[in-house]
Amino acid sequence: MTSFTSSLKIVAAAVILHASATIPVFAGENLDKIKSSGTIRIGTEGTYAPFTFHDASGKLVGFDVEIGEAVAEKLGVEAQFVEGKWDGLIAGLDANRYDAVINQVGITDARKQKYAFSEPYIASKAVLIVRENSEDIKGFADLKGKKAAQSLTSNYGKMAEEAGAELIGTEGFDQSIQLVLTGRADATLNDSLSFLDFKKQKPDAPVKVVAEQAEASYSGILLRQGDDELVAAVNQALEDIKGDGTYQKISEKYFGQDLSK
Repeated sequence: MTSFTSSLKIVAAAVILHASATIPVFAGENLDKIKSSGTIRIGTEGTYAPFTFHDASGKLVGFDVEIGEAVAEKLGVEAQFVEGKWDGLIAGLDANRYDAVINQVGITDARKQKYAFSEPYIASKAVLIVRENSEDIKGFADLKGKKAAQSLTSNYGKMAEEAGAELIGTEGFDQSIQLVLTGRADATLNDSLSFLDFKKQKPDAPVKVVAEQAEASYSGILLRQGDDELVAAVNQALEDIKGDGTYQKISEKYFGQDLSK
């Protein structure tokens, strides 16, 4: 055997080993592992009220948390939440830190190139939030040259950047709204449902919505591409919790209305 042929075989073997190390487990094996372990690991922020946050006692709670727990129950397992900052949350799925991400992850064509999504489980609109006494920002076009407090890799951050805003990076809604309140940012583009919850908790906070996105955006449970059986099982679980009233109860608890339609 020539040294050239040997080298080719070594390279080919290395490519095969690399591929086997990076290709995820498909054909239902992930779902089988989840069921055999009795746990589904769910990535979430824990800093994004009312979806995923800590209450006064320090317990992780929120709409997304309870949806995750309800889906896990339908799968016959328990939900184990793994918290992380938004900017690294989706990457944690690649690193196999968890089996799914439930954190208001917007369903976009770009993300669908690399990941799988469940059916949408909630819809919301982007709103432009400014200080109550602000007069120079009345719409999205007015963001040009202004400072917007945003999670840098979020859909809202991309929208603000496209509108010409200078981004100030934050770790989530709470920090973004605080920067607007203190004047360190001129505005934040964020979730309408988060703002409604914030105003419910702090009705006297001097902030207001000056514009709302015309079309709703949809969020889904993020899963690894190729996990077809897990995707199907999660979709069935979502259908089941809407059918038996569980979803509606969670929705009423956090938003005072049924968001299942």
